[in-house]
Amino acid sequence: MNRIEKFFGLKNEAKVRFLDGEFEVLSPGDFVRCAVTGQPITLADLKYWSVDAQEAYASADVSLKRYLETHSRSSG
Repeated sequence: MNRIEKFFGLKNEAKVRFLDGEFEVLSPGDFVRCAVTGQPITLADLKYWSVDAQEAYASADVSLKRYLETHSRSSG
């Protein structure tokens, strides 16, 4: 969290469409939420998401965890 966020906080959640290698902001906002942890992720820090699930993830570890969860269900 940077200094500005500490004073003003994150105000609005953005609506985003996740594409291959990029995302499109459909409704402006300051952040999206991690689909697994619920943690807010500023758009500037958003690096991990699933195009198929249209979900954002807070980290590579969280992304891998979700991938393994969803793919073990469909193959079992």
